[in-house]
Amino acid sequence: MTDSAPAAAPPPAAHRPATAVILAAGLGTRMKSDWPKVMHPLAGRPMLRYLIDNAAQVFDRIVVVIGPGMEQVAALAAPHATVIQHDRLGTAHAALQAADLFGTGDVAVLYGDNPLITADSMRRLLACRRQDGAGLALMALRPAYPGRYGRVVTDDGTDGGLVQRIVEWADASDAERAVTLCNAGVLCAGAETFRGWLRAVRNDNAKGEYYLGDVVAMAVADGRQVRAVMAPEDELRGINSRAELALAEASVQRRLRHAAMAAGVTLVAPDTVFLAADTVLEPDVVVQPHVVFGPGVTVRRGVEIRAFSHLEGCVVEPDAVIGPYARLRPGAEIGTGAHVGNFVEIKAASLGAGAKANHLTYLGDAAIGAGTNVGAGTVTCNYDGVFKHRTTIGAGCFIGSDAILVAPVTIGDGALIAAGSVITQDVPADAMGIGRARQANKEGRAATLRAALDKKKKEQG
Repeated sequence: MTDSAPAAAPPPAAHRPATAVILAAGLGTRMKSDWPKVMHPLAGRPMLRYLIDNAAQVFDRIVVVIGPGMEQVAALAAPHATVIQHDRLGTAHAALQAADLFGTGDVAVLYGDNPLITADSMRRLLACRRQDGAGLALMALRPAYPGRYGRVVTDDGTDGGLVQRIVEWADASDAERAVTLCNAGVLCAGAETFRGWLRAVRNDNAKGEYYLGDVVAMAVADGRQVRAVMAPEDELRGINSRAELALAEASVQRRLRHAAMAAGVTLVAPDTVFLAADTVLEPDVVVQPHVVFGPGVTVRRGVEIRAFSHLEGCVVEPDAVIGPYARLRPGAEIGTGAHVGNFVEIKAASLGAGAKANHLTYLGDAAIGAGTNVGAGTVTCNYDGVFKHRTTIGAGCFIGSDAILVAPVTIGDGALIAAGSVITQDVPADAMGIGRARQANKEGRAATLRAALDKKKKEQG
Protein backbone atom coordinates (compact mmCIF):
# COMPACT_ATOMS: atom_id res chain seq x y z
CA MET A 1 0.00 0.00 0.00
CA THR A 2 1.40 3.38 -0.93
CA ASP A 3 1.11 6.60 1.05
CA SER A 4 -1.50 8.96 -0.22
CA ALA A 5 -0.42 12.35 -1.52
CA PRO A 6 -0.66 15.20 1.03
CA ALA A 7 -3.81 17.27 0.82
CA ALA A 8 -3.38 20.50 -1.09
CA ALA A 9 -3.22 23.64 1.08
CA PRO A 10 -6.28 25.86 0.77
CA PRO A 11 -5.77 28.90 -1.41
CA PRO A 12 -4.95 32.06 0.49
CA ALA A 13 -7.87 34.34 1.17
CA ALA A 14 -8.10 37.12 -1.35
CA HIS A 15 -6.99 40.46 0.00
CA ARG A 16 -9.93 42.78 0.57
CA PRO A 17 -8.84 46.35 -0.08
CA ALA A 18 -9.61 49.11 2.39
CA THR A 19 -9.88 52.85 1.80
CA ALA A 20 -9.67 55.63 4.36
CA VAL A 21 -11.52 58.83 3.50
CA ILE A 22 -10.35 61.77 5.60
CA LEU A 23 -12.63 64.79 5.77
CA ALA A 24 -10.44 67.90 5.87
CA ALA A 25 -12.47 70.61 4.14
CA GLY A 26 -13.51 72.46 7.30
CA LEU A 27 -12.49 76.08 7.71
CA GLY A 28 -12.28 75.89 11.49
CA THR A 29 -14.21 79.07 12.16
CA ARG A 30 -13.93 78.65 15.91
CA MET A 31 -10.14 78.52 15.62
CA LYS A 32 -10.25 82.21 14.59
CA SER A 33 -7.48 81.56 12.07
CA ASP A 34 -6.62 82.15 8.42
CA TRP A 35 -5.11 78.64 8.31
CA PRO A 36 -7.15 75.57 7.43
CA LYS A 37 -7.94 73.82 10.69
CA VAL A 38 -6.04 70.62 9.85
CA MET A 39 -2.83 72.61 9.31
CA HIS A 40 -2.59 73.64 12.96
CA PRO A 41 0.33 71.82 14.60
CA LEU A 42 0.50 69.33 17.42
CA ALA A 43 4.04 68.82 18.74
CA GLY A 44 5.34 70.71 15.71
CA ARG A 45 3.52 68.59 13.09
CA PRO A 46 0.26 69.55 11.30
CA MET A 47 -2.59 67.57 12.85
CA LEU A 48 -3.59 66.07 9.50
CA ARG A 49 -0.23 64.30 9.22
CA TYR A 50 -0.91 62.25 12.35
CA LEU A 51 -4.08 60.79 10.88
CA ILE A 52 -2.54 60.19 7.45
CA ASP A 53 0.55 58.49 8.87
CA ASN A 54 -1.50 56.18 11.09
CA ALA A 55 -4.05 55.42 8.37
CA ALA A 56 -1.23 54.55 5.95
CA GLN A 57 -0.29 51.66 8.26
CA VAL A 58 -3.76 50.14 7.92
CA PHE A 59 -5.46 51.16 4.68
CA ASP A 60 -4.51 50.45 1.07
CA ARG A 61 -5.70 53.82 -0.17
CA ILE A 62 -6.19 57.23 1.43
CA VAL A 63 -8.40 59.95 -0.01
CA VAL A 64 -8.45 63.40 1.58
CA VAL A 65 -11.47 65.65 1.04
CA ILE A 66 -10.42 69.30 1.01
CA GLY A 67 -12.10 72.61 0.35
CA PRO A 68 -11.49 75.00 -2.53
CA GLY A 69 -8.28 77.02 -2.27
CA MET A 70 -6.67 74.55 0.13
CA GLU A 71 -3.49 73.97 -1.86
CA GLN A 72 -1.47 73.76 1.38
CA VAL A 73 -3.62 70.89 2.59
CA ALA A 74 -3.34 69.11 -0.76
CA ALA A 75 0.45 69.41 -0.61
CA LEU A 76 0.43 68.07 2.95
CA ALA A 77 -1.71 65.10 1.88
CA ALA A 78 0.54 64.18 -1.06
CA PRO A 79 1.11 61.64 -2.49
CA HIS A 80 -2.39 60.56 -1.46
CA ALA A 81 -5.39 61.50 -3.59
CA THR A 82 -7.44 64.60 -2.82
CA VAL A 83 -10.94 65.60 -3.91
CA ILE A 84 -12.55 69.00 -3.48
CA GLN A 85 -15.82 69.67 -1.72
CA HIS A 86 -16.74 72.88 -3.52
CA ASP A 87 -19.86 73.50 -1.42
CA ARG A 88 -19.66 72.74 2.28
CA LEU A 89 -23.01 71.02 2.73
CA GLY A 90 -22.20 68.70 5.60
CA THR A 91 -20.16 65.63 6.46
CA ALA A 92 -22.16 63.14 4.38
CA HIS A 93 -21.85 65.47 1.39
CA ALA A 94 -18.10 65.70 1.98
CA ALA A 95 -17.70 61.90 2.10
CA LEU A 96 -19.79 61.56 -1.06
CA GLN A 97 -17.23 63.65 -3.00
CA ALA A 98 -14.81 60.71 -2.61
CA ALA A 99 -17.34 58.02 -3.59
CA ASP A 100 -15.75 57.40 -7.00
CA LEU A 101 -12.51 56.46 -5.19
CA PHE A 102 -14.03 54.08 -2.65
CA GLY A 103 -12.96 51.03 -4.63
CA THR A 104 -14.56 47.63 -4.04
CA GLY A 105 -13.55 46.76 -0.48
CA ASP A 106 -14.24 48.50 2.82
CA VAL A 107 -14.33 52.22 3.45
CA ALA A 108 -13.75 54.11 6.70
CA VAL A 109 -14.58 57.80 7.02
CA LEU A 110 -12.31 59.70 9.42
CA TYR A 111 -12.04 63.35 10.37
CA GLY A 112 -8.96 65.49 9.87
CA ASP A 113 -9.73 67.43 13.06
CA ASN A 114 -9.84 64.16 15.04
CA PRO A 115 -6.19 63.31 14.40
CA LEU A 116 -5.08 61.10 17.28
CA ILE A 117 -6.75 57.79 16.41
CA THR A 118 -4.04 55.13 16.49
CA ALA A 119 -3.36 52.54 13.84
CA ASP A 120 -4.38 49.86 16.35
CA SER A 121 -7.84 51.39 16.79
CA MET A 122 -8.23 51.64 13.01
CA ARG A 123 -7.36 47.96 12.71
CA ARG A 124 -9.98 47.08 15.31
CA LEU A 125 -12.55 49.12 13.38
CA LEU A 126 -11.80 47.12 10.22
CA ALA A 127 -11.83 43.85 12.17
CA CYS A 128 -15.28 44.63 13.55
CA ARG A 129 -16.54 45.13 10.03
CA ARG A 130 -14.82 42.05 8.57
CA GLN A 131 -14.63 39.49 11.36
CA ASP A 132 -17.62 40.37 13.52
CA GLY A 133 -19.93 40.65 10.55
CA ALA A 134 -21.02 44.22 11.17
CA GLY A 135 -22.74 45.86 8.24
CA LEU A 136 -21.58 49.14 9.75
CA ALA A 137 -18.91 49.68 12.40
CA LEU A 138 -18.57 52.94 14.29
CA MET A 139 -16.11 54.27 16.85
CA ALA A 140 -17.39 55.12 20.31
CA LEU A 141 -16.01 56.33 23.62
CA ARG A 142 -16.97 56.79 27.23
CA PRO A 143 -15.64 60.28 28.03
CA ALA A 144 -15.16 61.52 31.56
CA TYR A 145 -17.68 64.28 30.83
CA PRO A 146 -20.08 63.20 28.05
CA GLY A 147 -21.44 66.73 27.66
CA ARG A 148 -23.01 67.32 24.26
CA TYR A 149 -21.70 64.22 22.51
CA GLY A 150 -24.26 62.24 20.55
CA ARG A 151 -25.29 59.16 22.52
CA VAL A 152 -24.98 55.58 21.22
CA VAL A 153 -27.97 53.48 22.24
CA THR A 154 -27.43 49.69 22.09
CA ASP A 155 -29.98 46.91 22.41
CA ASP A 156 -28.62 45.70 25.76
CA GLY A 157 -27.06 48.90 27.08
CA THR A 158 -23.50 47.54 26.83
CA ASP A 159 -20.54 48.46 24.65
CA GLY A 160 -20.81 45.12 22.84
CA GLY A 161 -24.51 45.31 22.07
CA LEU A 162 -25.98 46.02 18.68
CA VAL A 163 -26.35 49.74 18.02
CA GLN A 164 -29.98 50.73 17.66
CA ARG A 165 -29.60 54.43 17.08
CA ILE A 166 -27.50 57.56 17.55
CA VAL A 167 -29.27 60.31 19.46
CA GLU A 168 -27.93 63.85 19.24
CA TRP A 169 -27.75 65.56 22.62
CA ALA A 170 -30.23 68.26 21.64
CA ASP A 171 -32.80 65.62 20.69
CA ALA A 172 -32.15 63.21 23.58
CA SER A 173 -34.51 62.49 26.43
CA ASP A 174 -33.29 62.66 30.02
CA ALA A 175 -32.88 58.88 30.00
CA GLU A 176 -30.89 58.98 26.77
CA ARG A 177 -28.68 61.79 28.08
CA ALA A 178 -27.85 59.53 31.02
CA VAL A 179 -26.22 57.10 28.55
CA THR A 180 -22.43 57.52 28.70
CA LEU A 181 -21.58 55.64 25.48
CA CYS A 182 -20.85 58.43 22.99
CA ASN A 183 -20.46 58.67 19.24
CA ALA A 184 -17.11 59.67 17.72
CA GLY A 185 -18.56 59.92 14.21
CA VAL A 186 -16.07 57.53 12.55
CA LEU A 187 -17.81 54.93 10.35
CA CYS A 188 -16.73 51.87 8.36
CA ALA A 189 -18.79 49.85 5.85
CA GLY A 190 -18.57 48.06 2.52
CA ALA A 191 -17.84 50.44 -0.33
CA GLU A 192 -20.94 49.84 -2.46
CA THR A 193 -23.31 49.88 0.51
CA PHE A 194 -21.68 53.02 1.89
CA ARG A 195 -22.05 54.79 -1.45
CA GLY A 196 -25.76 53.97 -1.52
CA TRP A 197 -26.35 55.22 2.00
CA LEU A 198 -24.48 58.48 1.35
CA ARG A 199 -26.54 59.16 -1.77
CA ALA A 200 -29.72 58.60 0.22
CA VAL A 201 -28.91 61.02 3.05
CA ARG A 202 -31.33 63.95 3.13
CA ASN A 203 -30.83 67.49 4.37
CA ASP A 204 -34.24 68.10 5.94
CA ASN A 205 -32.84 69.50 9.17
CA ALA A 206 -32.43 72.92 10.74
CA LYS A 207 -29.09 73.59 9.04
CA GLY A 208 -30.02 72.12 5.66
CA GLU A 209 -26.89 69.94 5.74
CA TYR A 210 -26.22 66.29 4.90
CA TYR A 211 -25.05 64.55 8.07
CA LEU A 212 -22.87 61.44 8.03
CA GLY A 213 -24.47 60.24 11.26
CA ASP A 214 -27.76 59.61 9.41
CA VAL A 215 -26.08 56.58 7.82
CA VAL A 216 -26.42 54.74 11.15
CA ALA A 217 -30.23 54.93 11.08
CA MET A 218 -30.19 53.77 7.46
CA ALA A 219 -28.08 50.73 8.32
CA VAL A 220 -30.41 49.78 11.17
CA ALA A 221 -33.46 50.26 8.93
CA ASP A 222 -31.85 47.97 6.33
CA GLY A 223 -31.49 45.26 8.96
CA ARG A 224 -27.69 45.49 9.07
CA GLN A 225 -25.80 44.83 12.27
CA VAL A 226 -24.27 48.05 13.58
CA ARG A 227 -21.55 47.63 16.19
CA ALA A 228 -19.45 50.06 18.20
CA VAL A 229 -15.67 49.83 18.55
CA MET A 230 -14.39 51.42 21.73
CA ALA A 231 -11.35 53.72 21.83
CA PRO A 232 -9.91 55.97 24.57
CA GLU A 233 -11.12 59.52 24.88
CA ASP A 234 -7.61 60.85 24.19
CA GLU A 235 -7.68 59.20 20.75
CA LEU A 236 -11.12 60.44 19.81
CA ARG A 237 -10.68 64.02 20.94
CA GLY A 238 -11.99 66.40 18.28
CA ILE A 239 -10.31 69.77 17.76
CA ASN A 240 -12.56 72.71 16.94
CA SER A 241 -11.08 75.52 19.02
CA ARG A 242 -7.79 76.74 20.42
CA ALA A 243 -8.75 75.34 23.83
CA GLU A 244 -9.35 71.90 22.31
CA LEU A 245 -6.08 72.21 20.40
CA ALA A 246 -4.32 72.76 23.73
CA LEU A 247 -6.00 69.66 25.21
CA ALA A 248 -4.88 67.61 22.20
CA GLU A 249 -1.34 68.98 22.53
CA ALA A 250 -1.28 67.83 26.14
CA SER A 251 -2.42 64.38 25.05
CA VAL A 252 0.27 64.16 22.36
CA GLN A 253 2.94 65.31 24.80
CA ARG A 254 1.92 62.60 27.27
CA ARG A 255 2.29 59.97 24.54
CA LEU A 256 5.68 61.28 23.47
CA ARG A 257 7.02 61.48 27.02
CA HIS A 258 5.88 57.97 27.88
CA ALA A 259 7.41 56.62 24.67
CA ALA A 260 10.72 58.35 25.42
CA MET A 261 10.90 57.00 28.96
CA ALA A 262 9.92 53.51 27.79
CA ALA A 263 12.86 53.71 25.37
CA GLY A 264 15.38 54.41 28.16
CA VAL A 265 15.34 58.21 28.42
CA THR A 266 15.30 59.92 31.82
CA LEU A 267 12.92 62.86 32.06
CA VAL A 268 13.54 64.32 35.50
CA ALA A 269 10.26 66.29 35.49
CA PRO A 270 8.29 64.88 32.53
CA ASP A 271 5.41 67.36 32.59
CA THR A 272 7.85 70.25 32.07
CA VAL A 273 9.54 68.77 28.98
CA PHE A 274 8.01 69.44 25.56
CA LEU A 275 8.88 67.21 22.62
CA ALA A 276 8.30 67.44 18.89
CA ALA A 277 6.67 64.58 17.01
CA ASP A 278 10.00 63.70 15.36
CA THR A 279 12.31 64.16 18.37
CA VAL A 280 14.86 61.32 18.58
CA LEU A 281 16.26 60.66 22.07
CA GLU A 282 18.52 57.64 22.40
CA PRO A 283 18.78 55.52 25.59
CA ASP A 284 20.55 57.03 28.60
CA VAL A 285 19.81 60.59 27.58
CA VAL A 286 18.94 62.68 30.64
CA VAL A 287 16.62 65.65 30.23
CA GLN A 288 16.33 68.04 33.16
CA PRO A 289 13.24 70.21 33.80
CA HIS A 290 11.84 72.86 31.45
CA VAL A 291 13.48 71.77 28.21
CA VAL A 292 11.79 72.36 24.82
CA PHE A 293 12.53 70.32 21.70
CA GLY A 294 11.47 71.83 18.39
CA PRO A 295 11.28 69.81 15.16
CA GLY A 296 14.29 67.98 13.77
CA VAL A 297 16.30 67.13 16.91
CA THR A 298 18.42 64.01 17.37
CA VAL A 299 20.18 63.42 20.70
CA ARG A 300 22.58 60.47 21.00
CA ARG A 301 23.32 58.21 23.97
CA GLY A 302 24.58 59.57 27.25
CA VAL A 303 23.81 63.23 26.57
CA GLU A 304 22.60 65.44 29.39
CA ILE A 305 20.26 68.30 28.50
CA ARG A 306 20.18 70.68 31.44
CA ALA A 307 17.27 72.84 32.52
CA PHE A 308 15.68 75.61 30.47
CA SER A 309 17.38 74.72 27.19
CA HIS A 310 15.76 74.98 23.75
CA LEU A 311 16.77 72.74 20.83
CA GLU A 312 15.57 72.59 17.23
CA GLY A 313 16.98 71.28 13.96
CA CYS A 314 20.16 69.99 15.56
CA VAL A 315 22.20 66.86 16.28
CA VAL A 316 23.90 66.23 19.63
CA GLU A 317 26.48 63.43 19.65
CA PRO A 318 27.11 61.04 22.58
CA ASP A 319 28.08 62.23 26.06
CA ALA A 320 27.75 65.93 25.32
CA VAL A 321 26.36 68.33 27.93
CA ILE A 322 23.90 71.03 26.89
CA GLY A 323 22.78 73.89 29.13
CA PRO A 324 21.41 75.06 31.37
CA TYR A 325 19.79 77.90 29.41
CA ALA A 326 21.38 76.88 26.11
CA ARG A 327 19.85 77.40 22.69
CA LEU A 328 20.65 75.13 19.75
CA ARG A 329 19.18 76.44 16.51
CA PRO A 330 18.83 74.72 13.11
CA GLY A 331 22.10 73.40 11.73
CA ALA A 332 23.82 73.06 15.10
CA GLU A 333 26.00 69.94 15.34
CA ILE A 334 27.43 69.22 18.76
CA GLY A 335 30.30 66.71 18.86
CA THR A 336 30.94 63.82 21.22
CA GLY A 337 31.65 65.01 24.76
CA ALA A 338 31.31 68.69 23.86
CA HIS A 339 29.90 71.22 26.34
CA VAL A 340 27.46 74.02 25.55
CA GLY A 341 26.80 76.10 28.63
CA ASN A 342 24.47 78.77 29.96
CA PHE A 343 23.26 81.47 27.59
CA VAL A 344 25.17 80.04 24.64
CA GLU A 345 23.45 80.11 21.26
CA ILE A 346 24.65 77.98 18.33
CA LYS A 347 23.23 78.23 14.81
CA ALA A 348 24.41 76.51 11.60
CA ALA A 349 27.64 75.67 13.38
CA SER A 350 29.53 72.57 14.44
CA LEU A 351 31.27 72.15 17.77
CA GLY A 352 33.93 69.46 17.60
CA ALA A 353 34.44 66.54 19.95
CA GLY A 354 35.38 67.71 23.44
CA ALA A 355 35.08 71.39 22.53
CA LYS A 356 33.57 73.78 25.05
CA ALA A 357 31.57 76.97 24.87
CA ASN A 358 30.41 77.39 28.44
CA HIS A 359 29.19 80.96 28.87
CA LEU A 360 27.39 83.83 27.16
CA THR A 361 28.47 83.10 23.59
CA TYR A 362 27.04 83.24 20.07
CA LEU A 363 28.45 80.86 17.44
CA GLY A 364 26.75 81.20 14.07
CA ASP A 365 27.84 79.89 10.66
CA ALA A 366 30.98 78.43 12.12
CA ALA A 367 33.06 75.28 12.48
CA ILE A 368 34.88 74.81 15.78
CA GLY A 369 37.51 72.08 15.99
CA ALA A 370 37.90 69.30 18.54
CA GLY A 371 39.12 70.29 22.00
CA THR A 372 38.81 74.03 21.42
CA ASN A 373 37.77 76.22 24.36
CA VAL A 374 35.59 79.23 23.54
CA GLY A 375 35.65 81.86 26.27
CA ALA A 376 32.71 83.78 27.73
CA GLY A 377 31.27 86.54 25.57
CA THR A 378 32.71 85.31 22.27
CA VAL A 379 30.73 86.27 19.15
CA THR A 380 31.17 85.14 15.57
CA CYS A 381 30.06 88.14 13.54
CA ASN A 382 28.57 86.22 10.64
CA TYR A 383 26.26 88.76 8.99
CA ASP A 384 27.29 91.91 7.15
CA GLY A 385 23.75 93.14 6.62
CA VAL A 386 23.38 91.35 3.27
CA PHE A 387 25.35 88.09 3.29
CA LYS A 388 26.27 85.43 5.85
CA HIS A 389 29.95 84.51 6.23
CA ARG A 390 31.66 81.60 8.00
CA THR A 391 34.16 81.42 10.79
CA THR A 392 36.50 78.42 10.96
CA ILE A 393 38.31 77.65 14.21
CA GLY A 394 40.77 74.77 14.27
CA ALA A 395 41.35 72.05 16.85
CA GLY A 396 42.88 72.75 20.26
CA CYS A 397 42.41 76.52 20.10
CA PHE A 398 41.83 78.85 23.03
CA ILE A 399 39.47 81.76 22.33
CA GLY A 400 39.71 84.34 25.10
CA SER A 401 36.70 86.01 26.68
CA ASP A 402 34.92 88.77 24.77
CA ALA A 403 36.61 87.89 21.48
CA ILE A 404 34.83 89.23 18.42
CA LEU A 405 35.55 87.14 15.31
CA VAL A 406 34.53 89.04 12.18
CA ALA A 407 33.76 86.54 9.43
CA PRO A 408 35.01 85.38 7.05
CA VAL A 409 37.99 84.45 9.17
CA THR A 410 40.01 81.31 9.91
CA ILE A 411 41.78 80.50 13.18
CA GLY A 412 44.43 77.79 12.76
CA ASP A 413 44.89 74.72 14.96
CA GLY A 414 46.31 75.48 18.39
CA ALA A 415 45.98 79.24 18.03
CA LEU A 416 45.25 81.51 20.98
CA ILE A 417 43.06 84.59 20.75
CA ALA A 418 43.69 87.17 23.44
CA ALA A 419 40.71 88.24 25.54
CA GLY A 420 38.88 91.30 24.29
CA SER A 421 40.27 91.04 20.76
CA VAL A 422 38.47 91.95 17.55
CA ILE A 423 39.83 89.53 14.94
CA THR A 424 39.38 90.57 11.31
CA GLN A 425 42.22 88.60 9.71
CA ASP A 426 43.19 84.94 9.67
CA VAL A 427 45.35 83.68 12.55
CA PRO A 428 47.91 80.96 11.67
CA ALA A 429 48.17 77.70 13.58
CA ASP A 430 49.84 78.01 17.00
CA ALA A 431 49.91 81.82 16.72
CA MET A 432 48.47 84.30 19.18
CA GLY A 433 45.98 86.77 17.76
CA ILE A 434 45.68 90.12 19.51
CA GLY A 435 43.29 92.73 18.13
CA ARG A 436 42.88 95.44 20.75
CA ALA A 437 44.22 98.93 21.52
CA ARG A 438 47.40 99.17 23.61
CA GLN A 439 46.74 99.91 27.29
CA ALA A 440 48.10 103.18 28.71
CA ASN A 441 48.14 104.03 32.45
CA LYS A 442 47.92 107.76 33.39
CA GLU A 443 49.33 108.17 36.90
CA GLY A 444 47.05 110.19 39.26
CA ARG A 445 44.51 110.88 36.53
CA ALA A 446 41.65 109.09 38.37
CA ALA A 447 41.98 111.26 41.48
CA THR A 448 42.17 114.47 39.41
CA LEU A 449 39.07 113.48 37.42
CA ARG A 450 37.06 112.61 40.56
CA ALA A 451 37.92 115.97 42.15
CA ALA A 452 36.84 117.86 39.05
CA LEU A 453 33.54 116.00 38.88
CA ASP A 454 32.84 116.52 42.61
CA LYS A 455 33.45 120.27 42.21
CA LYS A 456 31.08 120.46 39.24
CA LYS A 457 28.36 118.58 41.15
CA LYS A 458 28.60 120.99 44.09
CA GLU A 459 28.40 124.02 41.77
CA GLN A 460 25.20 122.65 40.23
CA GLY A 461 23.68 122.39 43.71
